[in-house]
Amino acid sequence: MAKKRKPKTSLPSPRRSAPPRSRATRATPLSLDLHRCEQFLQQEARLLDEGKFGDWLALFTADAWYWVPSEPGQDNPHDTVSLIYDDRRLLETRVRRLASPRMYSQEPRSRTSRMVGSVTIEDTDRTGVTLRSKFLMIEYRRNSQRLFGGTALHRLVMAGGAIRIAWKRVDLVNCDAPLDGITQPF
Repeated sequence: MAKKRKPKTSLPSPRRSAPPRSRATRATPLSLDLHRCEQFLQQEARLLDEGKFGDWLALFTADAWYWVPSEPGQDNPHDTVSLIYDDRRLLETRVRRLASPRMYSQEPRSRTSRMVGSVTIEDTDRTGVTLRSKFLMIEYRRNSQRLFGGTALHRLVMAGGAIRIAWKRVDLVNCDAPLDGITQPF
């Protein structure tokens, strides 16, 4: 005997009437919860402040990219000039230059202090998470202090049991202002 199907009603079922879960509350891949991601961003900032650029580079995947747009709301790095757009090979070159004693744009070396906050998980999937954070970087060099602030987006993935940066986008508040010689990564 065939089972009778219930007629469809226009009223939503109790499960469907619950508010949809936001992207930020979806289950994250193992080990990429918000607390651990915040700690990772703090560690990244510490490495940069301490001038451990080789260790910072090691945080990136082999196919990573690092982008600092030159226009507010710039949607890709290929349609206009960017302040920085480095693939992994260019990141390696940047780190070698920062480590070189002959980098005249860093005579004397900059001292920096970075603060990272307001970290949120914007998107998750099986391979990783996309984070949004606010940052402030203070750079002191040649008796002058500069402030850089903005929003950073990181795509974090697990690789070899460790968190790695697949890509990083830094949107400076003043990206379209005249900026004199940016040498320090954000």
